[in-house]
Amino acid sequence: MSSVSSRASRSTRSSRAKVETGVVALSTETGISQIVWSPLAQGVLSGKYHPGDAVPEDSRAASDEMGWAMNRFLRDEVLESVQRLRPIASSLGITMSQLALAWVLREPNVASAIVGASRPSQVDENVAASGIELDAATLAAIDEAVAGAVEE
Repeated sequence: MSSVSSRASRSTRSSRAKVETGVVALSTETGISQIVWSPLAQGVLSGKYHPGDAVPEDSRAASDEMGWAMNRFLRDEVLESVQRLRPIASSLGITMSQLALAWVLREPNVASAIVGASRPSQVDENVAASGIELDAATLAAIDEAVAGAVEE
């Protein structure tokens, strides 16, 4: 085995904690990398959903097929914390999606992140995140922005 797949995004602290404290440590020891899925929390970390607003009709959240999986991410406190990430991304000159992906990809044990895209431009945007490095101050700002709103 050369990799393990796990869900990881800044919106899923319980998954993140389990992965960081157990799975990553064991995987690192044994030379197994991580392939994370849903690093954009079903598109929520792109910043397109806003607290108090109806979901866009053409979005995944409005889909009968996909929307059911997003309710935990569409709470106002989660959406407010996502919006607090906007100035961080802006100050770096990157998109919200790129910030979320750079956060996931910063972990040396992560070999890849499985993302979904509905348009070619989203693929280009996501690929551009692979070279972004986040410094300690940025990581601290991200933690502060989402404190208390991520799943426990």
